[in-house]
Amino acid sequence: MVKREFIQNHKPLNFNFYQNENDFIVEELPIDFSLKGGVIVLKIRKKNLGTWDLMEILSKQLNIYENEIGYAGLKDKNATTTQYISIPKKYSKELKKFRHSKIEILDSFLHKEKLNIGDLKGNRFSINLHNVDLNTSYEIEKILKKITSFGLPNYFGFQRFGKEIKENIQKAKDLIYGELHIKDRKVEKMLISAYQSAFFNAWLVKRLKASKDNFELLEGDVFKELKTQKLFTPKKISEELKADFLSHKVVPTGLLPGRKVFRAILKAREVESKFDDSAISEKGYRRDALVFPKDISCKYNQKEQIFTLKFSLPKGSYATVLIENIANRNFNF
Repeated sequence: MVKREFIQNHKPLNFNFYQNENDFIVEELPIDFSLKGGVIVLKIRKKNLGTWDLMEILSKQLNIYENEIGYAGLKDKNATTTQYISIPKKYSKELKKFRHSKIEILDSFLHKEKLNIGDLKGNRFSINLHNVDLNTSYEIEKILKKITSFGLPNYFGFQRFGKEIKENIQKAKDLIYGELHIKDRKVEKMLISAYQSAFFNAWLVKRLKASKDNFELLEGDVFKELKTQKLFTPKKISEELKADFLSHKVVPTGLLPGRKVFRAILKAREVESKFDDSAISEKGYRRDALVFPKDISCKYNQKEQIFTLKFSLPKGSYATVLIENIANRNFNF
C-alpha cells in the first residue's frame, strides 16, 4: 500500500486515537423511508460488533436467512455504531422476543423494499482524540477549517483492505487472472473491491503529489456535479469550471477500474491509465477525489487533554482518513 498524501502539508501533530465503543461513535444518516410496505427497517445501536456479526446474530435469533437481511453500509466493529437494518415484515413476531446485551433496537419503520448498500445519505461521527495539548488543539481547529474549504482526499481507509493487506491484494489479482478460485462469492467480491480501491488510492496519491495548494484539475478529468450526481468530461478547464470546483459544486473523480465505467481522456487519462486494469470483469466506478466534511463541531477538555470532534461525511468516506489528514501521518490502526 502506498503512503497517503494530503493537501494540507503541515507539520505532523502528535495525539492518540483509539477505536473503541467510547472514543469512536458512528450514526448512519438514513434515506427517507416510505413508512409503508412489506419490510421493517430497524434502527439499531450496537457496541463492538461489526455488521456481519450483527447479521449473524439476527439470523440465528429470528430464524431468518442472512440474505433476507438488508443493510445500507458496513460499520466498524471497534466502535459504538447506529445503523439501519431491514427484515421482511413477516418476522415481526420473532422481533418482539429479540434480546442481546450488545444490541439495542431504538426504532422501527415500514419501508417498501429491502435496504441495499448505499441506501443512506452519509454518516455522523463523534471521535475523541487523546493527549492533545492546548497548542495542538488550536492547530487542529485551523486544519479543520482548511479541510472544510479545500476538501478531504477521499481515500479508502484501512478497513477496506483487511488486516493482511498485501496478501489480500495479491489474492484479488490471482482471482482476476484465473490463478485462484474462491467458491464464496461474497469473499470474492470483497477481494476484488479491495483491488479496485488500491488503484484508486494510488492514483489519488499521484495526483496530490502533483498538486500544490489545491487539487490540480487536468484536461479530460471526469467531474461529478454534486447536486445532480451526474458525471461529465470537459475537454477544457475553464474559469467557470474552476469557480464551480472552488465553490464545491463539482468535484473531480478517480477510477475504480472495471467494466462499464467512464474513463478520463486527454491529459487526465495519461495519469489514470497507469492505475487501470482492463482484466477486471467486475463493474467499475468513479469515486469523488475529494469530499467536504459538514456540521463540524469541536470541544476541548484541557484538563483531560481530550479533543472531541463531531462531523458528517458522505456515504463511502472514512473518518479515519480525516484523522490521518489532521495528524498529517498514516496511522497503523
